Amino acid sequence: MFDGILQPTHLLLILVVVLIIFGPGKLPEAGKAMGKMVREFRRATSGALDEVAKEELKPADVQQMENVDKK
Repeated sequence: MFDGILQPTHLLLILVVVLIIFGPGKLPEAGKAMGKMVREFRRATSGALDEVAKEELKPADVQQMENVDKK
Protein backbone atom coordinates (compact mmCIF):
# COMPACT_ATOMS: atom_id res chain seq x y z
CA MET A 1 0.00 0.00 0.00
CA PHE A 2 2.73 2.47 0.98
CA ASP A 3 5.36 0.99 -1.31
CA GLY A 4 7.74 3.73 -2.42
CA ILE A 5 5.92 6.53 -0.62
CA LEU A 6 9.04 8.65 -0.06
CA GLN A 7 10.46 8.77 -3.53
CA PRO A 8 12.55 11.83 -4.47
CA THR A 9 9.72 13.38 -6.47
CA HIS A 10 7.38 13.04 -3.51
CA LEU A 11 9.91 14.64 -1.19
CA LEU A 12 10.38 17.50 -3.64
CA LEU A 13 6.63 18.04 -3.81
CA ILE A 14 6.39 18.07 0.00
CA LEU A 15 9.25 20.60 0.17
CA VAL A 16 7.53 22.89 -2.34
CA VAL A 17 4.22 22.73 -0.44
CA VAL A 18 5.96 23.49 2.87
CA LEU A 19 7.84 26.37 1.25
CA ILE A 20 4.57 27.80 -0.07
CA ILE A 21 2.81 27.45 3.29
CA PHE A 22 5.58 28.82 5.55
CA GLY A 23 7.48 31.00 3.11
CA PRO A 24 11.27 31.22 2.93
CA GLY A 25 11.52 33.50 5.99
CA LYS A 26 9.64 31.22 8.39
CA LEU A 27 11.15 27.95 7.17
CA PRO A 28 14.25 28.05 9.45
CA GLU A 29 12.05 28.85 12.45
CA ALA A 30 9.74 25.96 11.62
CA GLY A 31 12.71 23.60 11.33
CA LYS A 32 14.11 24.77 14.65
CA ALA A 33 10.74 24.24 16.35
CA MET A 34 10.49 20.75 14.86
CA GLY A 35 13.99 19.92 16.11
CA LYS A 36 13.10 21.04 19.63
CA MET A 37 9.93 18.99 19.53
CA VAL A 38 11.80 15.85 18.44
CA ARG A 39 14.47 16.34 21.14
CA GLU A 40 11.82 16.77 23.84
CA PHE A 41 9.94 13.71 22.60
CA ARG A 42 13.11 11.60 22.73
CA ARG A 43 13.94 12.89 26.20
CA ALA A 44 10.44 12.07 27.46
CA THR A 45 10.39 8.59 25.96
CA SER A 46 13.82 7.72 27.33
CA GLY A 47 12.73 8.95 30.77
CA ALA A 48 9.59 6.83 30.59
CA LEU A 49 11.60 3.77 29.53
CA ASP A 50 13.99 4.32 32.46
CA GLU A 51 11.04 4.45 34.86
CA VAL A 52 9.60 1.24 33.45
CA ALA A 53 12.97 -0.47 33.80
CA LYS A 54 13.21 0.64 37.44
CA GLU A 55 9.70 -0.63 38.19
CA GLU A 56 10.48 -4.00 36.68
CA LEU A 57 13.07 -4.59 39.40
CA LYS A 58 11.28 -6.13 42.34
CA PRO A 59 12.31 -5.22 45.91
CA ALA A 60 13.68 -8.74 46.41
CA ASP A 61 15.93 -8.26 43.39
CA VAL A 62 17.20 -4.96 44.79
CA GLN A 63 17.92 -6.54 48.19
CA GLN A 64 19.75 -9.41 46.52
CA MET A 65 21.84 -6.95 44.52
CA GLU A 66 22.66 -4.97 47.69
CA ASN A 67 23.74 -8.18 49.46
CA VAL A 68 26.07 -9.04 46.58
CA ASP A 69 27.59 -5.55 46.71
CA LYS A 70 28.28 -5.86 50.47
CA LYS A 71 30.29 -9.07 50.08
